[in-house]
Amino acid sequence: MSRTARFALLPGSGARLAAALVALLVAAAVALGAPAQADTAGRGFQPSHPDQDHAGSTIAAHEGRGAGAAVRPLVTQTAGLDVASYQGDVNWSATAANGAGFAYVKATEGTGYTNPYFAQQYDGSYDAGLIRGAYHFALPNASSGATQADYFVGHGGGWSADGRTLPPALDIEYNPYGASCYGLSQGAMVSWIQDFSDTVDNLTGRYPTIYTTTDWWSSCTGNYGGFGATNPLWIARYDSSPGTLPNGWAYQSFWQYADSGTFPGDQDTFNGAYDRLQALATG
Repeated sequence: MSRTARFALLPGSGARLAAALVALLVAAAVALGAPAQADTAGRGFQPSHPDQDHAGSTIAAHEGRGAGAAVRPLVTQTAGLDVASYQGDVNWSATAANGAGFAYVKATEGTGYTNPYFAQQYDGSYDAGLIRGAYHFALPNASSGATQADYFVGHGGGWSADGRTLPPALDIEYNPYGASCYGLSQGAMVSWIQDFSDTVDNLTGRYPTIYTTTDWWSSCTGNYGGFGATNPLWIARYDSSPGTLPNGWAYQSFWQYADSGTFPGDQDTFNGAYDRLQALATG
């Protein structure tokens, strides 16, 4: 019998060969930029197009755009915007002149991506007089909430009580790479968000603003109502009003109402006058 034939009959050799083949396939997928699952829990997911992922990048495709007449708000609103790398360098002086009072800027995604335009967008908006904040695009199937919160805070997601910096924000929306809820159960999703939220609070002294939609929140958390007492809500709905809010929030702090308009990026409004926005920033 040849050495090759004897090796093929060794106990466990088939399993070892299969494991080696799987490892090679995963490595090849990562090298080619394709999404890959490193284990059955989904840890180690590799996003293939993080520059296309931003607050609202999945909303229109899943929920569409309404065409109703705008509802007159009950209180004075403050206009603003959110941007990510797809905006590139933003003309902040022109944006401020057009009436923007605040901006949220994407800082990170998962634990391996930082916005290459973050400094220009985050510091530039501040220098132009806007109240600014940073947000993290969540990938709950990539790593724990605490791990991503730590990465976020370490790469731009901080906070200071200067009256010009908004609470860090968590962008949790439809999965741009697969199943809408990232393969997590509703209970596991709530735990992931809580883990992220508590870690940001421990690191910065502020609970993060939560960006989401009512539909996604209902489907992926079971419409959990436990964050309303601590976390400001940033609701996304491209229609004439914010609509019904997720459980636990009596009102939204921010509303992303369109993905294009007067300002670069997405169009937002703060649910209050400018002095109330300053109060939120101050904490």
